[in-house]
Amino acid sequence: MAVALLFTVFALLLAIGVPVAFSLASAALATVLYLGLPPIVVVQQIAAGSGATTLIAIPLFIFAGELMLRGGISERLIALAASLVGHMRGGLGHISVLASLFFGGVSGSALADVSAIGGAMIPQMAARGFDRDFAVNVSISAALVALLVPPSHNLILYSASVGGSVSIADLFVAGIFPALLLTAAIMATTWLISRKRGYAIEPFPGARQVLTRLVAALPGLFLVGLIFIGIRAGVFTAIESAAIAVVYALLVTALVYRRFGLRSFLDTCAHAVRTTGLILFVIGTAAAFGWLLAYLEVPAAAVAALQAVGHDRNVVLFLIMLALLVLGTFMDLAPLIIICAPIFLPVAKAFGVDPVHFGVILILGAGIGLVTPPVGSVLFVGSAIGKISIGQAVRTIWPFYVAELVVLLLVIYVPALSLWLPAVMK
Repeated sequence: MAVALLFTVFALLLAIGVPVAFSLASAALATVLYLGLPPIVVVQQIAAGSGATTLIAIPLFIFAGELMLRGGISERLIALAASLVGHMRGGLGHISVLASLFFGGVSGSALADVSAIGGAMIPQMAARGFDRDFAVNVSISAALVALLVPPSHNLILYSASVGGSVSIADLFVAGIFPALLLTAAIMATTWLISRKRGYAIEPFPGARQVLTRLVAALPGLFLVGLIFIGIRAGVFTAIESAAIAVVYALLVTALVYRRFGLRSFLDTCAHAVRTTGLILFVIGTAAAFGWLLAYLEVPAAAVAALQAVGHDRNVVLFLIMLALLVLGTFMDLAPLIIICAPIFLPVAKAFGVDPVHFGVILILGAGIGLVTPPVGSVLFVGSAIGKISIGQAVRTIWPFYVAELVVLLLVIYVPALSLWLPAVMK
């Protein structure tokens, strides 16, 4: 009865439009009162969930991403992408996809990716004769790549959600091949749609211009290498790498790109604080919700239920994938990770799935919900930038959904895509 109450209150509040963090906290409080536990337990769990040491890396990476975004890095990454793929059919679409891959390695956030790259590319595509629905769909689909490339906030959150038992360094490495595969799939879809609709080809700027733009973008790209190599080599932890990223971003934007004054710096700090506050509040309330799930032994029940449904690992993984896709349509990614990771990871481990491999599956499967109505935050931001309705975007996004699902199935059933590189680099 307590489990039913927990999920019923949460679902009802979401259905009437209550923000997800308040829905989680209210459902947890209602269940605690029903169980006769002290209400202060909810506050304690919210504080404990948002105060985990591992999570210190998230606000620091957010701040570094904001510095690089406002300091001119996104412009240089778009210029580099334009010189590399702009001459392909539907060139501006390919530029958006490749720039999202580059910028994802700086921001680590799909929402920041679509705001920065989509904010620049969607109006450009519309002005050059591309349909607005296509411009939005390309940009929001490409933003999902940021979920898998270092320094993905969501991979850090997954590690924290399972008690730090999964190496963040291994997760960062494991996401690289799936991210490249997703990039290739979205670019192939972009090319097919562009060919069908007869979109323009941008002129190739020449090898000299490619080299010039590469040099201009190197300071930003170097940050990705600094984070990745430093953590992988054991030179510093994820938290230390995040702090180094902030210092590096400050130096690059202030001394190399020379785009920062005091006012810009204060605006960046304010925006990073607001974003961090929202994210940590959601993480805290999701942690309270997750604590109740553990208290009510929901993970053990989930293991037993899935073992009863089928004894085949592939079937169980397929069922977990379906659950993630459904849950992702009405829950934001951060609470979904915190709630689902402790439930589904024991199930996956019971069937012999590597925790690092499962982390990539969880992030990609749940991440598709970011571009799926009714609660897809990336879909909402992209549609707002493109000045079209959610319905207009969703009507023609299905080829990108197909591409994302194909990549998800490959990641699930070809573990080497996630596990080969971490094994090689150990």
